[in-house]
Amino acid sequence: MAKIKVKGAVVSNDDAEIYDWLGYDYVSPNQVENILDDCNGEDIEVDVASGGGSVFAASEIYTMLKNYSGKVVVNIQGLAASAASVISMAGDEINMSPTSQMMIHKASTISMGNSDDFAHDSKMLDVTDQSIVNAYEAKTGMDRSDILQLMANETWMTAQDAVDKGFADNISTGETQAPQLVNASVTTPIISNTLISKIKNLMAKARDAKPENKVETPVNKKEEKPTPSLKDQKLAIILGDEN
Repeated sequence: MAKIKVKGAVVSNDDAEIYDWLGYDYVSPNQVENILDDCNGEDIEVDVASGGGSVFAASEIYTMLKNYSGKVVVNIQGLAASAASVISMAGDEINMSPTSQMMIHKASTISMGNSDDFAHDSKMLDVTDQSIVNAYEAKTGMDRSDILQLMANETWMTAQDAVDKGFADNISTGETQAPQLVNASVTTPIISNTLISKIKNLMAKARDAKPENKVETPVNKKEEKPTPSLKDQKLAIILGDEN
């Protein structure tokens, strides 16, 4: 049975290379689409351990899974929060580990501008919340106003709570999976759009740079500074310490 892993942040296709470069776990619509294209209608399993991420990327993934011709079994192994819970709703069967949790809440964004800008963004968030409710309603059959209230309360559910409310079908009793801990919970490293643009510019400069033939000058070993590791260089970019 083919397997799709929804681990780490749920990100757009454009931002996927940044998470890959940093070595973060992530899932993007392109990743899911590529796997589904190779499945030819066979049953698939979707393993979920994610704090969420992009609402729109989650919508793409949810739609692809819902439209897939084969059976989709979702296994929530750790946390299925926010956008990851929306993806989970695409399962024909949703199983939760006894130690797992699900969290749903209203969409959020960062906004700036005048009163018209804030009013526009407020309407946009209302529409986004209604679109999220569609996924929960289709699975649970609950009243939309009740679902919105759960989202407004930022509702955390144990496996039993989720089954009782209709957000999941079963509590798995098989092999225990290790739990792994915008519209995302604080446990997921979501990178800001500003930082993503900054990193993309640096990556573009690195790709465009041409190697130069240089003659190295001997350096007094006492004065020589060690070259930062790749991990340290990436960390410097995240912290804004690069020159």
